[in-house]
Amino acid sequence: MGLQPLEFSDCYLDSPWFRERIRAHEAELERTNKFIKELIKDGKNLIAATKSLSVAQRKFAHSLRDFKFEFIGDAVTDDERCIDASLREFSNFLKNLEEQREIMALSVTETLIKPLEKFRKEQLGAVKEEKKKFDKETEKNYSLIDKHLNLSAKKKDSHLQEADIQVEQNRQHFYELSLEYVCKLQEIQERKKFEFVEPMLSFFQGMFTFYHQGHELAKDFNHYKMELQINIQNTRNRFEGTRSEVEELMNKIRQNPKDHKRASQFTAEGYLYVQEKRPAPFGSNWVKHYCMYRKAAKKFNMIPFEHRSGGKLGDGEVFFLKECTKRHTDSIDRRFCFDIEAADRPGVSLTMQAFSEEERKQWLEALGGKEALSHSFNTAIIPRPEGNAQLDKMGFTIIRKCISAVETRGINDQGLYRVVGVSSKVQRLLSMLMDVKTCNEVDLENSADWEVKTITSAMKQYLRSLPEPLMTYELHGDFIVPAKSGSPESRVNAIHFLVHKLPEKNKEMLDILVKHLTNVSNHSKQNLMTVANLGVVFGPTLMRPQEETVAALMDLKFQNIVVEILIENHEKIFRTLPDTTFPEPTCLSASPPNAPPRQSKRQGQRTKRPVAVYNLCLELEDGDNPYPSKEDTPTSSLDSLSSPSPVTTAVPGPPGPDKNHLLADGGSFGDWASTIISSRKARAVYPCEAEHSSELSFEIGAIFEDVQTSREPGWLEGTLNGKRGLIPQNYVKLL
Repeated sequence: MGLQPLEFSDCYLDSPWFRERIRAHEAELERTNKFIKELIKDGKNLIAATKSLSVAQRKFAHSLRDFKFEFIGDAVTDDERCIDASLREFSNFLKNLEEQREIMALSVTETLIKPLEKFRKEQLGAVKEEKKKFDKETEKNYSLIDKHLNLSAKKKDSHLQEADIQVEQNRQHFYELSLEYVCKLQEIQERKKFEFVEPMLSFFQGMFTFYHQGHELAKDFNHYKMELQINIQNTRNRFEGTRSEVEELMNKIRQNPKDHKRASQFTAEGYLYVQEKRPAPFGSNWVKHYCMYRKAAKKFNMIPFEHRSGGKLGDGEVFFLKECTKRHTDSIDRRFCFDIEAADRPGVSLTMQAFSEEERKQWLEALGGKEALSHSFNTAIIPRPEGNAQLDKMGFTIIRKCISAVETRGINDQGLYRVVGVSSKVQRLLSMLMDVKTCNEVDLENSADWEVKTITSAMKQYLRSLPEPLMTYELHGDFIVPAKSGSPESRVNAIHFLVHKLPEKNKEMLDILVKHLTNVSNHSKQNLMTVANLGVVFGPTLMRPQEETVAALMDLKFQNIVVEILIENHEKIFRTLPDTTFPEPTCLSASPPNAPPRQSKRQGQRTKRPVAVYNLCLELEDGDNPYPSKEDTPTSSLDSLSSPSPVTTAVPGPPGPDKNHLLADGGSFGDWASTIISSRKARAVYPCEAEHSSELSFEIGAIFEDVQTSREPGWLEGTLNGKRGLIPQNYVKLL
């Protein structure tokens, strides 16, 4: 049962039960007062905690905003670009959320804390003051009555009458005060129901408004989240594909490292210990140097480098070789030594020590010493062994036979082309298909002997066994370039143009295959093979660089993108001719390509140039001839989209491991690397402003003298107006 009502008539009786009821009301108000006081304290703690959370969230958001992913290579995919930008999106999301949280914290103060404090001070405080008056008047009233009743009856009537009047007046005052106090007690009991609950309602309204704002932000974020999940999945799929290729390359190099040395501009390079002579009796000191030698120029570079001191790079030395002599152990108490005399330092002889006798012989051969090996210090690119797979009539029959079987029996199989067959069965099927005697006997469409995964694996294996990838070594770099930059439309146009530069048989086979893959992707709801998944599977099958390096494999993700473009635009690419009518170019002066990243720790990391838009455009040389010859086409380490046709390409030529493309003189990168060491000239086709003291600034048309390759990948060394420095390789063409 709740509190009993306080009757006003009871104020005149002031019975013990009336007083008990008053005390019950007072106790309830005291309990309410303590509760509100504690609630205000908790509310302030809540605000403080909210502010602390907001500070932590904002710091977290700032950390997300300031971090940026570094990538391997010279470009990133659209998916990787979105993933990189996602941290800033997350930061903005948190920032917006915290702005709403700040509004909520302010509303807690205004709608909850202040009204409760006001109610406690003004209403409950007023009742407390009334209680003090009531208690004081009670004491005064009953003390006066006690005193009055103790008056002697022998007092004068006038004195007694005056005392009676005084007592009566005091009793009336007490009754009035009692009435007011009782009224106040009952009023506050009723008032607290809304004076207390209304601020709580406002508090929860503010809190739910905050959560509603979070819900609205989440709805806005949902579309972005779904796209980002696709970006992440695509990147993960490409990573898995790249990882398997990298591991395969690692195992090849582990088994035979000498056969996988990268082609180098130097005749010889590697570590040697160099003897530094000191005054007697201190003897000599041997210091490890990284040495590089160019035989054509007889130029020898050596740089001290100590791995154990954290990779500290010292000041290098350069001199020109006069002669090299082998040192025998009877003249020096060390093995594997040889002496070098410098042509530009008369009387100076350097003693060097190789890591082994074999390495000493290699250095002696490169330096023109007496003992030499039959093989070169730097091995050439190892060609891939040619198998029996060919783009002949038999090859087309095999591919068509496999495609027909897949589309008849397994077009809806989950993981089509990703699920691999048993190796022994795949090899047996391939052997039968590639044998003229047994090929026609193999029934792939009706026979249960061959699983669909065996057929798909055999088809992929056949394509990878071709002497040259279907999209050719020559055009490999050109196909990669548009996948790295530009708008989606410009990428499609570039790929469209390049497909029609393929040899006719290659283009025909690619058409057959891509048409089939388009059909597979149209059934992706059943087989789960989206265009992106097919790109991961067939990127390394249809495209591969001639030189296998980790840097080349980092471009595997762009191979996948090229395949995706082919599948998504099959009809346009293979059923229409590329458009060769473009407006006159402004791209050479307006959109320079990305300069290659600088890798030297001493010179620091070069800031990336703006990403150029990949455009197919007409290039007009100094004359008016709109049909420039092949020799007039700007080239770089990655050949531009040039041909005898009027369509050429002003595109970035980012450096990469795949350098086996035709250059301006029709040679391969290996020819170019060997001939560029002799004095060559080059002309700038883009303007460039130096970002480091070691680089050259130049305008379009600048002529460079004595152009040579540089240790910086993707850079050249040349002389302009008497100053020698670095030049972005994709900013110039050779003359």
